[in-house]
Amino acid sequence: MCGGRGTRLGGETEKPLREVAGRPMVDRVLDALAESRVEATHAVVSPHATRTRERLAERASERPSLSVVDAPGNGYVADLRYAMDAADADGGPLLTAAADLPLLNGAAVDAVLDAARAAAGDSLTVCVPAARKRELGVSADATTEIDGREVVPAGINVVGRSGESERDDGGAVHLTDDARVAVNVNYPSDVRIAERLLERDSGRHHTDR
Repeated sequence: MCGGRGTRLGGETEKPLREVAGRPMVDRVLDALAESRVEATHAVVSPHATRTRERLAERASERPSLSVVDAPGNGYVADLRYAMDAADADGGPLLTAAADLPLLNGAAVDAVLDAARAAAGDSLTVCVPAARKRELGVSADATTEIDGREVVPAGINVVGRSGESERDDGGAVHLTDDARVAVNVNYPSDVRIAERLLERDSGRHHTDR
């Protein structure tokens, strides 16, 4: 899902194209999906993000597993349902990922797929404890309560082909502290934190080698 304006981030750059550590967020998410077990990716754009669409169309021309879906821009849930109808799928559940998850990688995507398989349901809502978001220092908008615990829906979920959204009550809930899905970029402060975490992880991997 990559059709947002990104007004809370400020500036003229469309949200999916906002760079984190020198790379647009949408490119980071696409690379994560390509590294995962996901076989085909449908990039859902809207009239609110025309430059994002141009970039994705260019990437789709070089990558057969990527296609662009032009949603009407009527809001997240409406565009999601439109995309689900437009996607050439076998009728099974679909994984959805927002373009504002710059820490996402293939292993994190596969972990969500594994959780969905273990839940054996039609949909899986991925949530992060609000306390974990605050510990990381990132924004914790749209909090809700599950089993007496304050949580925030993550930007990656598994959605049933029936058209229900991840905010409905019909599916299973997967609660995780994983920073790779906990860091959504909504404000300039989130960009700075994401870049710091990416730099830390990069340094750790360099040391491990």
